[in-house]
Amino acid sequence: MAKNTGVITNDCAMAGIKPAMLELPYPLIQVRCRNRDYAELLKVDYCGAVSELSAITQYINNQNRMACEKCSFAKMILAIAMAEMMHLQKLGELIDLLGGEVDYSAMQPSGKQKLWTPAFLTLSGNIRKMLCAGIESEKGAIMQYRNHISMIKDDCVNAVLLRIIKDEEYHILLLQALMEEL
Repeated sequence: MAKNTGVITNDCAMAGIKPAMLELPYPLIQVRCRNRDYAELLKVDYCGAVSELSAITQYINNQNRMACEKCSFAKMILAIAMAEMMHLQKLGELIDLLGGEVDYSAMQPSGKQKLWTPAFLTLSGNIRKMLCAGIESEKGAIMQYRNHISMIKDDCVNAVLLRIIKDEEYHILLLQALMEEL
């Protein structure tokens, strides 16, 4: 049997990538008391249209699309996705402590629960558009977190959200630096 000499490969190795997070500690994951209303707000951050789950999924898709063409970009995008995974995990713990259900549904402005869907994502094959979508989603997440902080009267929960915002601001800087490299 003849060997296939026309093999197509991707030489962009992802081993050793670390989450793109500021080297600042996170507050303890704790709450003052159970509060299902606060849990519902955090579920929007967890799996709503603007959410950690949406960010993770969009970044992983972008990383896969970039890997062959722009390996260094793909590695940074994966590092950002990994940080978003850490945020998702912390939000899940807070939701559980607040007495909420950790699943993939979030309350919509209409008052209806809606399951997370890939329709929430902005997918593109163009690297510039991917980076712009990432910057916009990070800005949207920061705005949403700040809005939720204003509604949540639990300093323990808000401390975690404020720390997550710092990472999201860092992600904007990283994505803007990639834009300048294009």
